[in-house]
Amino acid sequence: MLPARGNTVAIVPCLNEARAISAVVVALRPFVREILVVDDGSTDGTAAVASASGATVCRLERSLGKGAALAVGWMAAATQGAEWVLLLDGDGQHDPKDAPGLFAAATAGVRLVVGNRMSQAAAMPWLRRQTNRWMSRRISGLAGIPIPDSQCGFRLAHLASLQQAGLQSQQFEIESEMLVAFARAGWGVAFAPVQVRYRDERSKISPLRDTLRWLRWHRSAAAATRPSGG
Repeated sequence: MLPARGNTVAIVPCLNEARAISAVVVALRPFVREILVVDDGSTDGTAAVASASGATVCRLERSLGKGAALAVGWMAAATQGAEWVLLLDGDGQHDPKDAPGLFAAATAGVRLVVGNRMSQAAAMPWLRRQTNRWMSRRISGLAGIPIPDSQCGFRLAHLASLQQAGLQSQQFEIESEMLVAFARAGWGVAFAPVQVRYRDERSKISPLRDTLRWLRWHRSAAAATRPSGG
């Protein structure tokens, strides 16, 4: 079944986003059946604000990472009978009004739709733009399909496929792993244009630690594609 408001739950992982999360939750309401905010160990009242705004909150006692928070969210969505999940960040970087474009791109055979910001790439901070392009080229090579924006977290995914994919990443490399897993499985992957919205939010990415983690993941994923000797 194709995604629609009645079978789709939004999953919003966030860490210390009390200032932004209410606007995100309110703007999501027209597009999904329910909104699950996964509070990844926030210390600023994010959970209380999200709940007061109408979201169902899954609160983690300590920060486990974006990948872990997403996994908690899609397990909760499955218990509610969701067939699709709309994934987006809680800092306001993704505009919920772009959701209809992701829904429209989920035609028959497509199980993952990823937001594509690259038509407005000039609006991205220079370093993020260059890093995204570098990573996207490498993910394209692993996935065997052209991927214009591998790091956009605004996505629409078929929930049963997510569960079947066996994703392991606990941190930010989850976005790369998801793309490669769906592409290698032959599950359709599509892209939909979304806005670039960078404001004064502070990135949760640690440039050194998360880059090293991503490189380790990439090396492992690349090794899995090589034919064994013998």
